[in-house]
Amino acid sequence: MVEKKLSLLTYGCQMNKHDSERIAGILKEENYSLTDNIEKADMILLNTCSVREKAEQKVYSQLGRLKKLKEKSPHLIIGVCGCIAQKEKKRILNKVPFVDLIFGTHNIHNLPQLLHNFRYGNEKVVEILDESVDFNFSSPIYRESKIQAWVSIMHGCNNYCSYCVVPYTRGREKSMPSSLILDECARLSNEGYKEVTLLGQNVNSYGNDIKGEGDFADLLEKVNQIDSLERIRFITSHPKDISEKLIERISTLPKVCEHLHLPIQSGSDRILEKMNRGYTAEHYLEIITKLRSLIPDIGLTTDIIIGFPEEKEEDFQLTKRLLQDIKYDIIFLFKYSPRPETKAALLKETVSAEKKQERFDDLLSIQKEITLSKNKSLEGKIEEILVEGESKKNKNKLTGRTRTNKIVNFYGSKDLIGKTINIYIKKGGLYSLEGELIRGN
Repeated sequence: MVEKKLSLLTYGCQMNKHDSERIAGILKEENYSLTDNIEKADMILLNTCSVREKAEQKVYSQLGRLKKLKEKSPHLIIGVCGCIAQKEKKRILNKVPFVDLIFGTHNIHNLPQLLHNFRYGNEKVVEILDESVDFNFSSPIYRESKIQAWVSIMHGCNNYCSYCVVPYTRGREKSMPSSLILDECARLSNEGYKEVTLLGQNVNSYGNDIKGEGDFADLLEKVNQIDSLERIRFITSHPKDISEKLIERISTLPKVCEHLHLPIQSGSDRILEKMNRGYTAEHYLEIITKLRSLIPDIGLTTDIIIGFPEEKEEDFQLTKRLLQDIKYDIIFLFKYSPRPETKAALLKETVSAEKKQERFDDLLSIQKEITLSKNKSLEGKIEEILVEGESKKNKNKLTGRTRTNKIVNFYGSKDLIGKTINIYIKKGGLYSLEGELIRGN
């Protein structure tokens, strides 16, 4: 059988990236191999994100560019999957009629049947399931890394933040039985993987929908007991559900890395209430204080939305002050854009595009100073890193991450890839650290 080429374009979060690993694994069984060259592809799949308007625009722009490729190669299969497909199948069909295959976030497992239907039905195939099926781990996963792996522990979200489409595209929360998660992590460990990242839209609420499973802190303790596994990470946490028990586990379990991504979104209680976030800025600061009292060097990252409807100057100043007080290692900053079906989309936008950009630039400038200062404070120190592979910017260097999730680049032999070593930090930059091997590694 002639091998076919698949080009898989992924947009959005780690959940989407992990879904793409599943798609690649399934299609490998269908005799497809991955290619980065779309002009040589027999099938091009766009795994899409609809969390922000800009992400959607990128997808439709890419589809517009693919139209000429489809005209040139009529047998080329073009498909759209992921969150945009889940909620906008009619718009895709109307706007991009040359798309052959549309499927949602809940039916990746059925991709071989969908392809069969397309090949032998001589017409486009659209299948969108409204609810997720049971977790299916019998299908293969193609993982690009042989060192780090994502492990999904739950699907969906119950929070219905007023700006977010996730509950509409991925459904309500559904936790995976811990036995399946532990089996997956143990198998990965036996295959030589050193690090797992546990994935969920809100990992802190893991187990709420399954009796007798325990909570997320209990799950971390169980994963920590897997022998040859070296590091455990997780994403994403919701402030309203983080517990003292979880903070204690992060501080005491030796394999759980000292890094937490904890989205604040705004420093204004008035805006947080309009966002339906379920916590106040004071409560959030109490969490940070507890974390740093038990884990002084913890790496903290966050998400912030600029220009939410009815955000006034005083609301922005509260966010700015919080940023200066907490001093995150990194922030992910976004300008608000209304998303269909969300409650916030019904609110009148009161912040101009120019004002959003002004506030965005203001916060970004402050954060750059904080990030650079934090990274430079590590100069002269020794950090433990897991070596991930070659540096993307310099193939003569290797790259890895500290336990607090900082990137370190250094010169070293490729036989160090996959090993946990100590590195002397020579220089702290804005986006990464420059390191030097310590003799004896």
